[in-house]
Amino acid sequence: NELRRNHIMSKTGEWATKVLAVIKSGNLDAAIAQIKVAPTVKDLNQLKAAMIVGGLMAKHKNVEAAVNENLQLLSAPRLHRSP
Repeated sequence: NELRRNHIMSKTGEWATKVLAVIKSGNLDAAIAQIKVAPTVKDLNQLKAAMIVGGLMAKHKNVEAAVNENLQLLSAPRLHRSP
């Protein structure tokens, strides 16, 4: 399990690592604010994977909801694009 955790953490990007540290510090409002402005779907998926491995998804349901909601928003096709 530790080997798997280290493998996933080594593949986690800089943004996901920083947000994960904010979550671990207990500042969940700041983490949710960062999740809402996540740069890419890939970053959110890396954060989600790291949270699952670290057992944080079950512990922080509001953060899990924010991740899932923003994954849907970033994955959805845009109805309007600026010129």
